[in-house]
Amino acid sequence: MTTTVTTLNSGLRVATDAMENVPSVSLGVFVGVGTRNETPGINGVSHLLEHMAFKGTKRRSARAIVEEIEAVGGHLNAYTSRERTVYVARVLKEDTLLALDILSDILQHSVFDESELELERHVVLQEIALCNDTPDDLIFDHFQARAYPDQAMGRPTLGLPHLVSAFSRDSLGTYMAENYSLERMVVVAAGDVNHDAFTKLVATTFDSLSVTTAPTPEPAHYAGGDMRTERPLEQLHLVLGFEGVPADDPDYYALSVFSGILGDGMSSRLFQEVREKRGLVYTIDSFTCSFADSGLLGIHAGASADKGGELLPVICDEIKALCENATEAELSRARARAHAGLLMSRESAPSRCEQLGTQMLVYGRPLPPDEIINHINAVDREAISRVASRLLSAAPTFVAMGPGGAFLPSDVSILLS
Repeated sequence: MTTTVTTLNSGLRVATDAMENVPSVSLGVFVGVGTRNETPGINGVSHLLEHMAFKGTKRRSARAIVEEIEAVGGHLNAYTSRERTVYVARVLKEDTLLALDILSDILQHSVFDESELELERHVVLQEIALCNDTPDDLIFDHFQARAYPDQAMGRPTLGLPHLVSAFSRDSLGTYMAENYSLERMVVVAAGDVNHDAFTKLVATTFDSLSVTTAPTPEPAHYAGGDMRTERPLEQLHLVLGFEGVPADDPDYYALSVFSGILGDGMSSRLFQEVREKRGLVYTIDSFTCSFADSGLLGIHAGASADKGGELLPVICDEIKALCENATEAELSRARARAHAGLLMSRESAPSRCEQLGTQMLVYGRPLPPDEIINHINAVDREAISRVASRLLSAAPTFVAMGPGGAFLPSDVSILLS
């Protein structure tokens, strides 16, 4: 295994994944803070904070940040999710110190300039408006909200317009100081990197982080339910889902294989039955997402308005059938896809950086590829049956958006019984 982990005297963790014959380094700061850490009145602050981190520090203007990294052919990026915020850079090996210096600067010395805040606020408001105009994005926010109603886990990552419009410079600074603590952060690099040298650079550049104990987010409570929104769209968008499993659950890999058989790829049951045999949709797929204390499995499809009433029973029939009769051929294909996907992703330094950072936040350690592959290969028909029973033991979550609501069955639960 090529990964090495060191905990600095400050408590900050540093993890690297050395790769041969790669001229670049992908590095990132993974922060275990996201939408679920927000109270109702500050929904969206994690995402706006991520934007503002690039808008100027005590030493650099917003323009200087991007000009310095692009002057060496490097790239900067960031994203916010429900449980983490990630800041990443990719540079040639000789520019590793520059990338670390910039990332440490924006995370320790951002000034949140009022004029930059006002500009970036409008950028985020446009991003929210774009999401609202994009049904195949917005439907997933509705799905999350219906699965986890009236709690942080169900709120949109982008936030709500009236809240984003009200965030002040002080509110961003306070949130960052209270939540961006050493215990929640890990600095990661993958590529042409020497662990000891990289660790020394991190210790030198990350010297002003908060050591306070961050507030514990509220637990996630899956509820499920039904949400239908009539909109004048070309297609009816549907997501049918169930409570899945947390990331550290023993059935994590079984659920992944279940989803693979059900709706991952052109050989999956849903693609073959719904698209190839019946022609009800252009695309249909299943997905899983696992959080610290909960998870989801969902099926997303888009259909013409008059096909929803036919489509939904077919989806439910395929779910019920898979609960009882997964074949060895299907298991073999799903395991092979997962196995190959994992190994192919390891050809990329950015992908390995992402994997390592996520594993450090979720599990507190790197997961050797062989360990993951062994878990995947251990999934058998009994595991599929077990995880299927867990899926159907709680109320489903169903959301629909678009025209044709009158064609849909009134109670999805009946179709699954």
